[in-house]
Amino acid sequence: MKSINIKQKHTKFTKQWHPHQIATVDDMQVILAKIKGEFVWHSHEHEDELFQVVKGTLYMQFRDRTEVVKEGEIIVVPKGVEHNPMTKNDEEVHLLLFEKQNTAHTGTVQHEMTQTEYPKI
Repeated sequence: MKSINIKQKHTKFTKQWHPHQIATVDDMQVILAKIKGEFVWHSHEHEDELFQVVKGTLYMQFRDRTEVVKEGEIIVVPKGVEHNPMTKNDEEVHLLLFEKQNTAHTGTVQHEMTQTEYPKI
């Protein structure tokens, strides 16, 4: 039971689109990620995801619209909803996410960007 400095934890890695676990809460994991550019269209059949923007602006694409999520804001992507996170103008965005520990990075989609292990930092 110690405080966790999210900004300091973000300095411990540089790889983009590679989540790092910083805590667990029951069956949920708290993860950090750095993203830049466009990810992969995917969904999570049984899990919701919460994204908080720590730094920058996230553009969460859905098939019918794009939601702009600014620094200090969150967005929840409900289970089963296809989505594709992205950034614009070559900006690196820092995220904090909450999701179940068994959530697959890109759902059932296998892609070169898919990660299967999240390092603990």
